[in-house]
Amino acid sequence: MTLDLAAPAAPGTVHPAYGPPLAASAEPAERFDVALLDLDGVVYRGDSAVPHAAEAIEAAGRRGMRSAYVTNNALRTPEAVAARLVGFGIPARADEVITSAQAAAHVLGEWLPAGAAVLVLGGEGLRAAVTAEGLRPVASADDEPSAVVQGFDPELTYARLAEGALAVRAGARWVASNADLTVPTERGIAPGNGSLVAMIRAATGAEPLVAGKPEPAMHAESVRRSRADRPIIVGDRLDTDIEAGTRSGTPTLLVLTGVTGGSELLAAGPVHRPTLLAADLRGLSYQHPAAERRADGSARCGAWTCHVDTEGTLHWRQASGEPDAGGGAGSGGGPADDGLDALRAACQAAWAAADDGRPARRLADDRPSSCADLTV
Repeated sequence: MTLDLAAPAAPGTVHPAYGPPLAASAEPAERFDVALLDLDGVVYRGDSAVPHAAEAIEAAGRRGMRSAYVTNNALRTPEAVAARLVGFGIPARADEVITSAQAAAHVLGEWLPAGAAVLVLGGEGLRAAVTAEGLRPVASADDEPSAVVQGFDPELTYARLAEGALAVRAGARWVASNADLTVPTERGIAPGNGSLVAMIRAATGAEPLVAGKPEPAMHAESVRRSRADRPIIVGDRLDTDIEAGTRSGTPTLLVLTGVTGGSELLAAGPVHRPTLLAADLRGLSYQHPAAERRADGSARCGAWTCHVDTEGTLHWRQASGEPDAGGGAGSGGGPADDGLDALRAACQAAWAAADDGRPARRLADDRPSSCADLTV
């Protein structure tokens, strides 16, 4: 597959560089120069490293692939993020970390003159990014800020939000680092920056420019800071990581170590379909098998062929003499017990049927063990 990444796609469209999603590929570590890695759910989960992540990043580096660490979290500075990664056994540097705070501050730096006052509704990461862009952080609408920039901060108070609303009502430009409505915590799912953005939106009727994933500003910042020529976006979320790739015309690798599972992937619309699929970051260093659509609407990957029948049931058929994909090495040199060929074939068949207006409504009872937990 030849990639032409020159022209980004408009939001909601699939870039022509993709060809069929989940297409065959040489080792990503040899094909792409930089992996733009999401963090939570890809490199670590909470306070623990994702299994195999550190070794996989090191192995990709030996093949010539550089890593950049891209996060929508604007709270921490790049130095703090890098220190956390080092604690997980990953020798990351601060200049390899790209945050939504940096993307938001860079947008402001292109709009405003040096030294302009910016009201910061966020934590240290956002204040540091604004300062690094040559702008002046302030805390009150009385300082007549030219802009308001808002990022996640668990210590954000009503009084500070009120200052932001007053400044926006007075005509200040408004930029949000990201619009994620929720954030995972040790106690469960809590309100994220998008929920706090909604308070100012409701109070002012204004709409912020959002800088974080999947918006173009974040991808542009990632490419600029990493100096990538042939990047691949690696993530665990369809609505941020994968959509960012679709909208920018950048190939994507979905890993199943975070929030997205097989059922969500099976139901994905065009903007949320990854180019490649792997169980974890070891997928950076093995050749990926083709998942091919056929003229009759069926799809095949490895030993598995799938189709959606006229009643909307998704079926699997295994080539005779092949082991169940739930065990053994995955095709394309993947890790043992990869078990993803049956899912790759199922996705291609389900996506083709959905695009033809006849979506899968049920799954056949007789299906591979690796797809036993799938639902429609």
